[in-house]
Parts: sequence; C-alpha cells; structure tokens
Amino acid sequence: MSGDSPPANLAATTARRGGERFVPDAGPGAQPPQDPGSGSRCDTIDAAITAAAAAHPDKPAVIDPAHRLTYRELDTATAELAAGLVAMGIGTGTRVGLLAPNNTGWVRTALALTRIGAVLVPLSTLLTPPELLAQLRTASVQVLIAAEEFRGHRYLDDLRTALDSPLTPPILHPELPSLRTVLTIDEAAALRGDATDVARALAAAVTPADPLTILFTSGSRGAPKGVVHAHGSALGAVRAGLADRCITAETRLYLPMPFFWVGGLGGGILSALLAGATLVTEEIPHPETTLRLLERERVTLFRGWPDQAQALAREAGAVGADLSALRPGSLEALLPPELRSRPGARANLFGMTESFGPYCGYPADTDMPEQAWGSCGRPFPGTEIRIDSPAPGEIGEILIRGPHILRGRCGRTREELFTPDGYYRTGDLGRLDDAGFLFYHGRSDDMVKVSGATVYPGEVERALRSLPAVAQAYVTDLPGPRIAAAVVCHTDTSAEELRSAARGVLSAFKVPAVWLLLDSDDPVPRGGTGKVDLPALRALLDAWGTTARNPR
Repeated sequence: MSGDSPPANLAATTARRGGERFVPDAGPGAQPPQDPGSGSRCDTIDAAITAAAAAHPDKPAVIDPAHRLTYRELDTATAELAAGLVAMGIGTGTRVGLLAPNNTGWVRTALALTRIGAVLVPLSTLLTPPELLAQLRTASVQVLIAAEEFRGHRYLDDLRTALDSPLTPPILHPELPSLRTVLTIDEAAALRGDATDVARALAAAVTPADPLTILFTSGSRGAPKGVVHAHGSALGAVRAGLADRCITAETRLYLPMPFFWVGGLGGGILSALLAGATLVTEEIPHPETTLRLLERERVTLFRGWPDQAQALAREAGAVGADLSALRPGSLEALLPPELRSRPGARANLFGMTESFGPYCGYPADTDMPEQAWGSCGRPFPGTEIRIDSPAPGEIGEILIRGPHILRGRCGRTREELFTPDGYYRTGDLGRLDDAGFLFYHGRSDDMVKVSGATVYPGEVERALRSLPAVAQAYVTDLPGPRIAAAVVCHTDTSAEELRSAARGVLSAFKVPAVWLLLDSDDPVPRGGTGKVDLPALRALLDAWGTTARNPR
C-alpha cells in the first residue's frame, strides 16, 4: 500500500480488495469529487450551457462537415428550440426518443430537450424494427424524434409497417401505450413558439437529482437494459474523468462514437460542454474524409476505436493528411513514433453505461508505474470499487458504488440492482493490486473451463492484442470446450505464426485452438448497442471449424 498521506477525497476514492479496505494515493490528474446532489458547479444541462456560453461565447462548440455552432449559438439555438418543444407539450419528465446520426442537429436537439427537464432516450441507428419497438416500450417513450432515412434505414416507415398505423397524433396503440407523438428530425428542428418564459422557468427548476437520460446497453447476451442517469450523476461522472482523458478548454476533440452510446453522449458531447472544448463529429466516418476533417479542424485529441485509428494511420500517408495538431492522449496509431508509449504502459480507460462512461483510468498521456502496465488505471474520484473475491488480490466480480453511477434501470427495483450497502454488481471480473490499480479479467458469465483450468476470454483478447501483428481480437469458447479467436491483422501473417506468438504471452491451455484471420472487423457480428454478439460470434467461429486456416 502506498505510504503517502491519504487524499482529501478519502471516501470517494476508496477501493477494496476482497474484504480488505485500503486507499490508493490520489495519483496524477486526481480531482476532488463533486456531490451531484449539491447543486454546486454545473450540475444540470441548463447550468452547463449557460456557463459555457458565458466563458467561451465565440469558440466553436460542435462541428460537423457541413455545420458548426459556437457556444453562444448553441445557447441561443437550444433555448429557441426548447421554447418550441414546450409549446407542443414537452416538458419536465417527458420521455423523448431521439433516433438520428451524429451531427450538430443531434446535439442541439438533445441539449434543448434535457435543458427543460425532458428525459432523453437516445436510440441506436442500428436497430431493427422489432428492437426499436422493444426499446420504445421499455423506456415508455412518449415522443419520438427520428431521421427519415439513414444508411438505407427508413425508421418511421418501418415503424408504421410494424404497427400497421399511420402514427398520426394522438397515437393510441397497444404495442406502444405511452407513445403520443412522432416527429421527423427536420420537423423538430423547425419548432418555434412563444413559450420562452415557460421554457426558462422549466430549465431553472431542473435539479441535479432529476433524470437526464435513459441509455440502452446490453452485454453479449440478454435483452437491452434501459439505464437511468440523473443530471448530477452523469455530469459528475464526466467531470471526474476529464483530466485523465486529457480534455481541457483548449482541446479539439474528434470522437467517432455514436451519440446514442454513452461514449458519444458522455465522452463526447458532455465532456466538451463541461470543459469548454470543441467537439468534431461526422455522420459516417470514412478514412479519406475523416483524415481531411482532422486536418482541416486541427483536431488535437482523437479518441475512439483503436482499429479505426490504425486504419486511418495506414491511409494518412497516401492521402497526405497533416495530423501534426494531434497531441499525446490521442490513440497512438495516429501519433508520430516519438510520442508513442511502450505497449501496456498507458491505461485502458474502463467503464460501462451504468457508470456513465469510464470510472477507472490514468492520465492518457502518462505512463503508469511498470507494475501497473496492462491495467485499467485507478478509480476516478467519486467511485468506490470492491472486488468480490475469496482473498485480497484474487480475481472476483467488480462492484462499484458512488454518486456517479446509475440511478436505476427501467422495470427494476433498487433491491434487484444494488447490494444492501449500495454497490452495483457490474458482472465484470477483475483484481486490484496493492496500489489500487484495476486489472480487468473479462465477464463473469464468460468464464470457460478448459481441461479443468479457468480461462477468461477477455484476458486472452488482451494478450493477443499485445502481439505486433494483431490490430484487434475477439475471443470466445466453442463446444469441446475450445477457445476460439477472430483476429484482425495489420500485417500479413498466418494462423500458425499467431499461435506460435500466442504461446509466448499465454499459458498453453489458453492459446486458441480455432483461428479466423480477418482484414477488418466488419465481419464481426454486433448487436444493436454495438457490442459483440457472442452467440453469433460463436456460430461464425464454429462454422470456420477447428483447422487453422488462413482466408488470405
């Protein structure tokens, strides 16, 4: 245990190994925790917008390839739209589904809704009609705002067909008993009204304890879950990780993650808003257009998916894109060699929808102590971690507690979600070392027994990703039992070469018996929330068979 004096935020950063309580030192980038119920600082969306507009009126707040809004314009545009929303009957507590791609319009609509206390329900543009119906029902959505078409999906037409209804108001349909109004994104954007004073009064009445959003998440199995976050808890979670994620008022942040995921909403929109940073986004990332966007907007921080960064790095030379504005903390494939860290030296930010993004990390531009390499860093201020394991230092389920985690889940009681002393069972497996660094070991429901020994697919994935030839790895079990891996390679290699290299980083019984080599992760099946669909991945790998073959 560290011999340093305990940090001032003792209660908020406490971690536990097994039943043992200890307090890691605060570490680089630590910030004092904020009580989301206190009303201090910017603990509602309205307060955050007002403060950002006052501090950075002429700075771009959000940019897409076709539009941009300064913070002053964002304040004005969301206030005008809020008045129009109020005029049509949307107000405190109204649950509004938003189904559209990333752009400045998504940001404007979402912030206008939450500014007046409506509950934002971001919906995935990947949803099929049955999945969309299920999520609208689960969240009791009352108003749906949707793009008419995106990437071949005609969401409202498909919904009309599924319900055999024209969806004209007032909508009264037994499949969606709460839904009353449907608008296209263009119709919503055009809303205006003379309810400005009422909108201001509603915004002023919102408290940090009021619900902000219902975000859908699912693991690799099971139905999606509607996770409820309040204004204060969500903004507190975002604020706690800003320093470790290297986001400041000077940051120009590119984030490809969809806004309907917590990574896009919290890691992108709300992070930029609280820091006074500039967010750069686009509807459909494509290597050449993305590189030109990064160059044109002088993006300083690229966060997102490592495989996307690697694909962009491969194209950057051919395109001739100038990425010299990027700073450490960005995904390293896009940085020049002299700014990159050694493998495993930087923390893998770790979190979940239920924690409103990362709850564990380390400054993204700083190497961790060597004994912590490969870890996820340490708990952010405001989050306590306990490992449910037989003894200190052993692997067990990760439990989290604190003011920044979920307020609840649609259709579930508090007793079903939390332990009697207030911890949320994450279903993730991990261990804490003596300095409080968290090491992730996969999901509790994905543990596999091979020849009587325990294998965690997440551990195998991390080991494979450490190999020079591997850009991405997806690991699961097959009947036998056998370990199987779908691997994206950025150099020409064979399954036998990968197997040989894997023996250097994994015990023999953990080395995959089935290998599927891919040029990209496009064939990897995913569900509506973007997570890997494990049953479908198993089917893909099972069809490939036990023979190590190379599709190249």
